[in-house]
Amino acid sequence: MTAVNKKNAPFIPDPARWRILIVLLVALFMSLVGVSIVNVALPSIQHGLHASQSDIQWVLSGYALTFGVVLVSSGRAGDIMGRGGLFLIGTLIFTLSSVAAGLASDATWLNAARFVQGLGSGLLSPQGLGMIQQYFRGAERGRAFGYLGTVVGFSVAVGPVFGGLLIELGGLELGWRLTFLVNVPVGLVTIILGLLWFPRPLFFYGGNDGQATKPDISLLRQLDPLGAALLGLAVLAVLFPFMESRTTPLTWLLLPAGLILAYIWVRWERRYARLGGSPMVDLNIFSISSFTNGTLIMTLYFLGTTSVWVLLALYLQLGTGRSALEAALFGVPAALLSAYAADWAGKRIMRYGRRIVIGGILLALLGLGSSVLIALLQDKGLVNIWWLVASLSFIGLAQGLVISPNQALTLADVPLSYAGSSGAIMQTGQRMGTSIGIAVITAAAFATLEATSSWAMALMVGFGVVALVVLLALAVAIKDLRDRD
Repeated sequence: MTAVNKKNAPFIPDPARWRILIVLLVALFMSLVGVSIVNVALPSIQHGLHASQSDIQWVLSGYALTFGVVLVSSGRAGDIMGRGGLFLIGTLIFTLSSVAAGLASDATWLNAARFVQGLGSGLLSPQGLGMIQQYFRGAERGRAFGYLGTVVGFSVAVGPVFGGLLIELGGLELGWRLTFLVNVPVGLVTIILGLLWFPRPLFFYGGNDGQATKPDISLLRQLDPLGAALLGLAVLAVLFPFMESRTTPLTWLLLPAGLILAYIWVRWERRYARLGGSPMVDLNIFSISSFTNGTLIMTLYFLGTTSVWVLLALYLQLGTGRSALEAALFGVPAALLSAYAADWAGKRIMRYGRRIVIGGILLALLGLGSSVLIALLQDKGLVNIWWLVASLSFIGLAQGLVISPNQALTLADVPLSYAGSSGAIMQTGQRMGTSIGIAVITAAAFATLEATSSWAMALMVGFGVVALVVLLALAVAIKDLRDRD
């Protein structure tokens, strides 16, 4: 009997579940702010460390690479060994690497610290999703994912503005270091609360089903090291060309190699399961249409919409001459609305289901279209650029109505024994969509800029490509709704 068909034991709510959720949200808030805050600090980092453009690119890419590579294997390790302990180890690694990044003396040191920081984030993130699955059911799970979405929206709003303020206060030499060191007290608080509130034992906690069992070191034998290595190399080979394609065209040869490795990984997982092993991913979960559709929606949505904020920052700073702090302020109302919408949707997702996600995607399309219109009118001097705050608010509402509700629906029918690795597959789709989307969509925008010398036209083309991808996500969401009816 596969893990997909196995019935779960009767669920008994853990009285400590809301305290556990607080710990999860604090750590995830730290890691999310750690991503958004660095974007604002890049010019200061380049000045302070006399870094090259390639060095600066790897401040972002190195983190994203290790994060994406370890997600699924760490999620599966949490499923087997116990999620709480791995979550705290990931938090500790993230915190210590933040110290190392803040004390970096050169770009090489900083990038090494960022690689390790991505590893820590890749360890803690899938455990967070898995523990929400583990400790919450039904309407409560929807609320928990809603709170997660609120934290995501709030962190996106706070990160860039907080980063700008730290750089203003600390100056070019100290300010960017503070953007890393600010993670340290948050990480320490998370670890202390986790040690106080997480169930015992933290490791080798048989099954992760919320029922106390005897610690069992033999659980280590259930890990699938070859499967983890194959999938990690496949993700690395697919992502790397989109992060470092400018060095040599030969880098693109890694892309077909990554697809071949992914095929080999699928064959190995099936063989490993036939031999009686515990595969890293039970491929039967893809027979659950809500999981497959939801993962595809998330991948497509991130492939498109992540580039919105990159293009917006470029347009505002290079096209209209705004400062980094001013550019960050344009997105604050959208991020706060995202936080509100996620909380609203979390309380209703079990009642309305995929209809909420579809409504969010339609709002995203409305926001994209109205933003292009405002940019073109502003280019002709007919409207003020700050009208973008209103149009971007539609995209903010969309983020809250799509991301966390889609996570809840995607994982709703996944067996608990594979909650961590299944959530990590969805997150890996997000990472790959983000990396590929930013590379392709910004390339289209820069090609338009080179041809027309107009930032308004570049934004129009970039947002147009985003809209096409989001339309594909809408088609999958409508299909999923019909599959459920």
